[in-house]
Amino acid sequence: MTNFEKWDKEFRSQNLYAFNNNDNALLYLKVRAVCRGKQIKQFIDRNGIVLNSTKINDQFVELFSVIESIPDGMAMLDAYLRDRNNEWYHTMGIDEEKLKSGLRQIDSYEWGGDQENSLDQYLIRRYVKVISDFDELKYKADAIAVNAWKFVQTSWYNNWTSYLIESMFKRHNRVLSAVGEIKSVDFFIDNNPVDLKVTYFPEAYMQNKLKEILGNSEITWLKRQAKSVGIMPDKNLTDSKQYSFLKEELENHGHSEIVGYLSEIRKQIVDDARKNPESLVTWLYENQSPRLFGAENRLFVVLIDLINMNQSWKMKRAFSLIEPRINQYLDSFNAKSLKKIDFTFNKKNYESLADIIFVVKE
Repeated sequence: MTNFEKWDKEFRSQNLYAFNNNDNALLYLKVRAVCRGKQIKQFIDRNGIVLNSTKINDQFVELFSVIESIPDGMAMLDAYLRDRNNEWYHTMGIDEEKLKSGLRQIDSYEWGGDQENSLDQYLIRRYVKVISDFDELKYKADAIAVNAWKFVQTSWYNNWTSYLIESMFKRHNRVLSAVGEIKSVDFFIDNNPVDLKVTYFPEAYMQNKLKEILGNSEITWLKRQAKSVGIMPDKNLTDSKQYSFLKEELENHGHSEIVGYLSEIRKQIVDDARKNPESLVTWLYENQSPRLFGAENRLFVVLIDLINMNQSWKMKRAFSLIEPRINQYLDSFNAKSLKKIDFTFNKKNYESLADIIFVVKE
């Protein structure tokens, strides 16, 4: 088995842990980063390399073999990636200040479908399969359009805030962009392949921790506390609306200490995660979407508004808070920054390296 075959097999089997601290494995990833039509031509022309293959997949194999035999092959790749790294975010001609201004105009974060963001399934379930009268369907056109707009607007917000946050990493001198868009690798930090994940403090993780502390789910605990002071829940409300209703009623009737206690517990759970992030990292790996599963090294940027966690989505455009934390992290990055994580997914064990950058408004 050739080195290429070995690393290609490991890559395709999601054994990304094998790529850590191995120069030949790193070479495979960096060659993969330039093996797209435009990039590979630029790279071989720049370095005077002639390939006999014409198909991209075959060129990938051939280029790896060529670079592997050149003493300064890794340096050649690094020089190309660094040059491309310095220009990648200009290729689309984006006016960043105008983009940021547009992102600030978003005043709601709604998917317009269900919690899985499946707008098509939501529309089929809500309209296509239950309405047989075309006149009635036409009557629903405005509601359908509103749902579609919410989905597009929130997707647009997520896409471009992610773009700007990723660009903050790629501007740093310790980062090399995986310009060819390798699956599972967004960039390299000091030769560590990393996949970037920007997310919020997961509510499901929060609820699990709250249940451990409170002995019940948060909403059940809150209902009991409200009843103990004569405030009855509204049975017609969903849990989320019930939660807001009970908090307001408790504060209105002079029992803000109950709401304050919950807030303190939530802050303590966040503080514990900040001090010992491995538990949260493991949870994030084990609770990822099966459709998007990956076992690669991950660097999570976790955004938290401790004042109002429901508004944490706005933190994704808090660039003046995010960028200093990213630079601080990268400036102090060392061999121990990424921690070894052992996790289980679908009854299979995996290993990875990961860390969290917490960006907190408090």
